[in-house]
Amino acid sequence: MPDDPDWEAPKGSWASSAARRRNMQAVRSRDTQPEKLIRRLVHAQGLRYRVAARPLPDLRRTADMVFRPAKVAVFIDGCYWHGCPQHYVSPKTNSGYWSEKITRNMNRDCETNARLEEAGWLVLRFWEHEPSGTCAERIISAVTRRRQTARKRAPSI
Repeated sequence: MPDDPDWEAPKGSWASSAARRRNMQAVRSRDTQPEKLIRRLVHAQGLRYRVAARPLPDLRRTADMVFRPAKVAVFIDGCYWHGCPQHYVSPKTNSGYWSEKITRNMNRDCETNARLEEAGWLVLRFWEHEPSGTCAERIISAVTRRRQTARKRAPSI
């Protein structure tokens, strides 16, 4: 049991201690403060979107915000989990495991971008430390532009 001072992580586990395990389990994977603030700003401008949704049915990954008709997928990446070049600091304990984990996350992000772009989607990625207002403006601009372009291409009836 993790609260037991004699608790030991199983061999190969990411948990270097019971306290670390509790801490890491408490980290949110969605509905973070940066996500909620950006969503609030975008919503206030009248744009509607899906939250934590798969942009493509066969893609086993979710975007933080999905604008289906405009084909825009938004990801707000945490600096630690996605290897921000400005803020990522390798942990002092179990660093081999975590460095490999972050590298896998970064590779998965690149693969996700490629798959979505191949399917005609615009992928917008922001770091959690970026100003929310700036992120929201870029999202609003991109979605508006894509909607206008789609209307121009649509055949008139």
